[in-house]
Amino acid sequence: MTLAAATNEHLANISNVLIYSAMAVYTLAFFAYIAEWLFGSRSKVARTAAALTATPQTAQAPAVTVNKAGGTAVLERPKVTVRSASGSRDVPDGPGAHGGDEQGDLYGRIAVSLTVLAFLVEFGGVLTRALSVQRAPWGNMYEFNITFSTVAVGVYLGLLALKKNVRWLGLFLVTTVLLDLGLAVTVLYTASDQLVPALHSYWLYIHVSTAIFCGATFYVGAVSTIMYLFKDSYESKLASGGKPGTFARSVLERMPSSASLDKFSYRINAAVFPLWTFTIIAGAIWAGDAWGRYWGWDPKETWSFITWVAYAGYLHARATAGWKGRKAAYLALIAFACWLFNYYGVNLFVSGKHSYAGV
Repeated sequence: MTLAAATNEHLANISNVLIYSAMAVYTLAFFAYIAEWLFGSRSKVARTAAALTATPQTAQAPAVTVNKAGGTAVLERPKVTVRSASGSRDVPDGPGAHGGDEQGDLYGRIAVSLTVLAFLVEFGGVLTRALSVQRAPWGNMYEFNITFSTVAVGVYLGLLALKKNVRWLGLFLVTTVLLDLGLAVTVLYTASDQLVPALHSYWLYIHVSTAIFCGATFYVGAVSTIMYLFKDSYESKLASGGKPGTFARSVLERMPSSASLDKFSYRINAAVFPLWTFTIIAGAIWAGDAWGRYWGWDPKETWSFITWVAYAGYLHARATAGWKGRKAAYLALIAFACWLFNYYGVNLFVSGKHSYAGV
């Protein structure tokens, strides 16, 4: 065994240790997020109930009041109320997972800090995996998985850094990241090795990196869409006079309103869709260089296009037909299901030109 090979093997082992270490830290973050939800104050759980059970007011044209100050007329603008996705409810955002108290907020800050630490450790695992073979760490499904989960957490932390109210996403994100990494280190694990000749191209860095980023962002949009469906059902039950269970009131009441979740998921999907379009175009150009044709309806190409059509249909329905709320949410989830099948199903169960690295 040469010194170079031993060094590469050493880096590959370090990568494995870092990935397992990241899983351990993510587990600690998971329990911290649980503590934030459990021990955060429930003193504000009646906010949505109060907003939905208040006596409905008849819509009237707002009046404009004219005041005079020193001979100058001053127009007082009427207040504008933002309606929910259904147009029938005005619901405030919940106070957050911690419920607005110091104890819950402390657990939440600890959870975010642990998430940052886990992200850095996992990023180190991805980096050492790349250094072990001196290439981009996207040659097989194992490498794709660990990179995907790293980027998904990075998107979440980036939104937090931008002062976006997304800490409610942390528990659901960390849970699925742990599942993703568990699948990676058990079913999908592949020893560090060199790329097949078809992948030796600078397009690997362009095409695959954008595909991973798009998938991670679509994932964030899908989680918020699922939470929208739960919150919308909860608000609808309250509006009709129903009484949701204690657990539903404790958790869903502290999340953003359904209108906020609906808007957030739409903006996330709309923002990343142009990049997904570029990903498909970049893949076609790479296929022309590698295989002598730009498009051949290979299973991976076909499902990438189906995913593009599904998200395009979702965005078109929102923009032109005015679809919002549950109908749009179902379309968004169908689109993400197409992406998931393209990610897992095509690679694991369908043979094609993209089946060059096993799993």
